Amino acid sequence: MTAQNPNDVTDAEIRRAASETVRQGTDIRSQVREITLRALQSRRFDRDGIREVVRAVTEGTALGAERKHTGMRQAMSEALQGLDQALRTSAEAGGEALKQLTSSGRSFSDNELKQALANLKKLEEDFLSTVSKVAEGTSETVRPELREALGNARRAGTATGKQVALTMGEFAQKFGAASFEATLTGLETAADFGQRFTLIASGILSGMAEALRTEPKPEAAKPREP
Repeated sequence: MTAQNPNDVTDAEIRRAASETVRQGTDIRSQVREITLRALQSRRFDRDGIREVVRAVTEGTALGAERKHTGMRQAMSEALQGLDQALRTSAEAGGEALKQLTSSGRSFSDNELKQALANLKKLEEDFLSTVSKVAEGTSETVRPELREALGNARRAGTATGKQVALTMGEFAQKFGAASFEATLTGLETAADFGQRFTLIASGILSGMAEALRTEPKPEAAKPREP
């Protein structure tokens, strides 16, 4: 990807940041979430851009894990949770963008909406399949740990998947649940969400990411006075 503004983040930069975070082993979940959000903000809001970020973060995570001598499994789990939390925010931004577009009336057609929803529905699948592909290319030391963390995520259900399901449920009420699901399943999904959706979703994602950065951290509990 060719950098177009100072906020663009390259794949190499994403990998380095994720690798160093895992190697250091401090606050991995929130650090990976922040790395992922910044990377997502620098890319076009579409399936290809999101998969690129997931791939680079996961590759960086694996590289960092190679340099750890203890706690590799926990580190991989924390990193995947951070990645998941960032993608959940991305899914939420997508849902909010669709609400804005559909509330604007005839400027956004039912067919455009269903196409965007069909793409959004693939977000969790893209996340998990991309991590799985990266895992297959890692070393014999890292591969089983990353597979284990991925398996746990699949079994427990991801925050991304839950957020997407919430959005699907809200829009299914507008179209009728049975026909809505059949329509989305039958649609040929594409990487491109559409220009209007992409612009609005990117703006909402940036706002959500900034809000998360400025969110006050919970204070440590103060000891009671005797």
